[in-house]
Parts: sequence; C-alpha cells; structure tokens
Amino acid sequence: MVGALVSVEGLDGAGKRTLTDAVLTDLRARGLRVATLAFPRYGVSVHADLAAEALRGGHGDLAASVNAMALLFALDRANARDDLLKLLADNDIVLLDRYVASNAAYSAARLEQDARGEVVAWIEQLEFERFALPAPNVQILLDVPVDVAEERARLRGAADHARALDAYEKDGGLQRRTGNVYRDLAEINWRGPWWVHRTGDDPATLAARVAEIVAG
Repeated sequence: MVGALVSVEGLDGAGKRTLTDAVLTDLRARGLRVATLAFPRYGVSVHADLAAEALRGGHGDLAASVNAMALLFALDRANARDDLLKLLADNDIVLLDRYVASNAAYSAARLEQDARGEVVAWIEQLEFERFALPAPNVQILLDVPVDVAEERARLRGAADHARALDAYEKDGGLQRRTGNVYRDLAEINWRGPWWVHRTGDDPATLAARVAEIVAG
C-alpha cells in the first residue's frame, strides 16, 4: 500500500513549517507512520542552491527568466523523485512543505497570469508528466494575510542570516499576486483536491482530516 501524499502550500512566512510540525506531531500521536520533506531542498540539491543564489543576485541574469527559475525548482523535485517514492512506500503519510503548486503559483504571479495561464500548464506538464512526479492526494493552502506573511518573513530573516529575504520575498506585489494565484488553484482544485487552512484554524482538526485520507 502506498502512503498518502499531502502538500502544504502558501506564501513565504505563511507558517508552513509551523503547521507541518504541528500536524506531524498529531498524526504520529494517532499511531500513523509519517515522513516529511521540504522543497526547495537547500543545501542538498545543486539546483535548489543555484536558484537560491540567483535570487540573491548571483549567476548574472538567471533570476530574470521565469522559466529558467521554474526549471531549477522542478529539477530539484525531479532529482528527489526516487526518495519521495520510497517515503511513500514506507509511510502512511508524507507531508511536504511546498510542492509543484508553489512553482505554478510563483511563476504565474511573476508573469501576471492566473491559474489557467500558459506557465501553469507548462509546469504541470513538465513536473507531473515529463518528470513523472507523484500527484498529491490533497494540497493544503495556508491562507494568511499578505502583510502578516511579509512581517513573519522579515523577522525570520533578521533573526537568521541564512534565511535573509530573497528577491521574491522582498517583492510585496509579487507576494500579493502569488496569494491570488494560490487561491485560484485551490478554487479549481488544480491537480486534485485542495483544503484551505486559515490563521486561527485548529491544526488538530486538520490532522484529523488528513488521518481520514489514510483510513479511507
């Protein structure tokens, strides 16, 4: 039996890691075997590191190309495919901090397209078809106000130099457009069902819903 693949999506500073940790603890308390993986895999994947360096001014005009940056993030996931499949084979649930929808949302926002735009279709074909990444059983959008996410990201970067704001995080307009694309993706249930989790919602309730996937 293959485990359920659940991705947590949202803006930088939305609280994805905090939510993932809370849900992970709750699910394990229920006796489920749960693994986690975060994308991009900074410090592990050369593609992720190249993307991070580009977003901080490295590698010439690389960051200016929406498709080039999207391809780097996609290659990071493609190289993790075997590890991801093994995690799914060995666990009841695999929780992802970001997945393909993140690439779709940010790329569309950079090009001022919506969830039905050309770049979303290109990323969908690239990652799910050409790279044969497994489709998520459910995608959870952590929907928080943009100003709240921006302030969290700023404070996080001030406290940890390694997590200083990159070009995407510094662009408030991009963050707002990305939030809109995320909501569009959730509304049309892009690549499967979406759940929207908002600030103040109980992580335990979300964990119970995720557990129901396995039970079902």
